[in-house]
Amino acid sequence: MGEFSYKQEQFLLNGEPIQILSGSIHYFRTVPEYWHDRLLKLKQCGFNTVETYICWNLHERKEGQFDFTGILDLGRFIDLANELGLLCIIRPGPYICAEWDYGGIPSWLLTHRNMHIRCMDEEFLKYETRYLDKVFEIVRPRLITNGGNIIMMQVENEYGSFGNDHEYIRYLADYYKKSGIDCLLFTSDGPSDFFFGGGTVDGLLKTGNFGSGWKTYFDFIRNYTPEREPVMCSEFWEGWFDTWYGPHHRREPDDVAETVDGMLGDGGNVNFYMFCGGTNFAFNNGANKFEKYDPQTTSYDYDAALTEAGDLTKRFFEVRAVAEKYFKNLPEITVTNTPKKAYGDLRLTEQAILFDNLDRLSSPVKSSHPKTMEELGADFGFTFYTTEIDYPIEAPLIIEPVRDRALVFVNGEYRGLKERDRVDDELIIKCNRGEKVKIDILIENMGRVNYGTEMADNEKGLVRSARLGQQYLFGWTMYPLTMDDITSVCYNAVDTENKKPAFFRGNLNIQGTPCDTFIRLDNFHKGFIKVNGFNIGRYWTDAGPQKTLYVPAPILKEGDNEIVVFELHGTDEPIVNFFDTPDLG
Repeated sequence: MGEFSYKQEQFLLNGEPIQILSGSIHYFRTVPEYWHDRLLKLKQCGFNTVETYICWNLHERKEGQFDFTGILDLGRFIDLANELGLLCIIRPGPYICAEWDYGGIPSWLLTHRNMHIRCMDEEFLKYETRYLDKVFEIVRPRLITNGGNIIMMQVENEYGSFGNDHEYIRYLADYYKKSGIDCLLFTSDGPSDFFFGGGTVDGLLKTGNFGSGWKTYFDFIRNYTPEREPVMCSEFWEGWFDTWYGPHHRREPDDVAETVDGMLGDGGNVNFYMFCGGTNFAFNNGANKFEKYDPQTTSYDYDAALTEAGDLTKRFFEVRAVAEKYFKNLPEITVTNTPKKAYGDLRLTEQAILFDNLDRLSSPVKSSHPKTMEELGADFGFTFYTTEIDYPIEAPLIIEPVRDRALVFVNGEYRGLKERDRVDDELIIKCNRGEKVKIDILIENMGRVNYGTEMADNEKGLVRSARLGQQYLFGWTMYPLTMDDITSVCYNAVDTENKKPAFFRGNLNIQGTPCDTFIRLDNFHKGFIKVNGFNIGRYWTDAGPQKTLYVPAPILKEGDNEIVVFELHGTDEPIVNFFDTPDLG
């Protein structure tokens, strides 16, 4: 049994004063084989605590079906931290933002059209508390009050950036307590009257999220809590995330070290967001939406103290020096970077056209009207829609709205692109008397909005309509394509003249123990990559800034490794390259 509490501005661990220096590591963004490595590096940097979000959408991808295994084994992650002597802060959401699809909320909730998320809506609370019950089963025995290492848990997340239903926040806090979650509970918001006013309630520790200007924000938090609570930056943004079409973000290491020095010297407590960012594997990235839709990249490197691949940076050592100043006698540095290897060029020798394999990847759904991806039971990936007209017409094809990137084919030939907020090719569909015209639309879900003004409007695919001029199109056949299992795809020899969406396959032969590597696709345009069946994420060479994708060694093996590239726009030279260093732009 233990206790974590506070008296005035000082945290107390079992009655003794403690200053929290924490770092964010998301278990779901790092392969489990590397959890110990990342946690040990956190420890040897002088940190005493690890923080993680919990991603509801992956733990319950299908309604009522929960998964806490493999890369989702939250209990094992917490236990590894405990074995290393690290305290733990848990942030279960239900919303986590995190540049994660829908902010971690399961997309199947979007099929409950009359439900309102993140408020005192009875239907939403039913699903949210069912999820929390599963989380509590894992975290309850690991609370400090039960002899574990979890010292704090967050109620909701940055709620003031979304709403102001204080009854909802109080309800959740009470539900935590009634469920035996008797550790310290807190909220975190941007330190301003607007965000704190919407997101905080009495009785919960109020913390702030920011990346600079610490003195102004600490003063605000102190003035907002005259009862003198501990001051904590629960998200110190030491770097920033990248979006497609944008630049790669960097921050000077000494700026980070000076800011942390200031906060610790003022008696504050800090959680680095991120200490190690990791990777948005598969299709898990989110998107921001204000003036335009901005999906995030696969890499979540975040310019953090550890790189996406867990390598020590200059910032690691500068931050460690600050930690030593305040905590003294830090553990000796024994950690090293994981080995990297450039495996060279690989020619992909097999090709499978997507449209020839639809029935191997999915089951068709017929409907008079188009259904959204969520209505078709799919959370991630693509949706294929096809319909036919057989009467004279000449009119523009209009998709309202585009969610998020639609490739249009007419009678099997590529005709153009419609991309949310960026590209809208004018596509005139013409059918003569006595003819038939087949219209195929392949739509990619590029990530649901996780922050911004459209959190409640997150459906994907043909969300409302496709029409020719003023005439709505009916009579659709649809294929949901999550791409979870592509083993049934039938391959043939490569035909580079065929530019239709296709899978390209080859074998990378590795002699000896596999090492981390980075795959580059300069000969390709846009798609995703699977290595031995593991989806390492999206590439988008044409948009940048990210040019390489991280391949962790644990998903590789000695001997032949299956590399599958799904490419949307074809290639003239199906060669990929493996390097020992990343290129994030």
